[in-house]
Amino acid sequence: MVSNLEMLSRLMLAAGLGSVIGFERERLNWAAGLRTHMLVCVGAALMMLVSSFGFADVLNNDHVVLDPSRVAAQVVSGIGFLGAGSILLRGEVVRGLTTAASLWSVAGVGLAVGGGMYIPATGATVIIFIILAGVKPLERRFISVRQQRGVRLLADRASVSFDSVHQVLGSGSVRVKQFVSQQSEDDPEVDELTIGLSRVSDSEYNAIIKRLENMPGVRKCERS
Repeated sequence: MVSNLEMLSRLMLAAGLGSVIGFERERLNWAAGLRTHMLVCVGAALMMLVSSFGFADVLNNDHVVLDPSRVAAQVVSGIGFLGAGSILLRGEVVRGLTTAASLWSVAGVGLAVGGGMYIPATGATVIIFIILAGVKPLERRFISVRQQRGVRLLADRASVSFDSVHQVLGSGSVRVKQFVSQQSEDDPEVDELTIGLSRVSDSEYNAIIKRLENMPGVRKCERS
């Protein structure tokens, strides 16, 4: 059995590794941030210590067999309630899945530290941090940019507003990232509107175009 100092060292290491991941989430103002990730990691490490050494005094009794892996398995499944609490549905967009996955991963880091697997725990922390902080810029540059679309409208003066577009598109309006309206230089009775969309698939884009074409006052709707 390890010493009390060793157990405390493992808990402190779990807090440190959890803070690395939590800081990245805190930087983006997510609800599950620095303290949440630290608590999850320390809690998982503590449960692993209890599972591994908490029943040492009864192991010498006859017919007593303990399986430390059972507690670890329950931690992996039980952490799901925290992950579910960080997932939000806004219209048709689901947010918080990455934070939920980071919580689940941090629980694994805590279990590894509690089990004395320092190198795997540290390596996993580095990998998780790279995934969260390093892959996102690449994702924005090479994936999200391909899902950006634009729509150009010609409509009767003051017939189309952001609110009317929001009503027509419904839950799809959460994908509207830009809305610019200006008077046409050729005809003062016509507005030129530019609508920017993000994370829109081809089928969603076509459906949005059809809805905008059928709006009252719209004379022309074209892709941009």
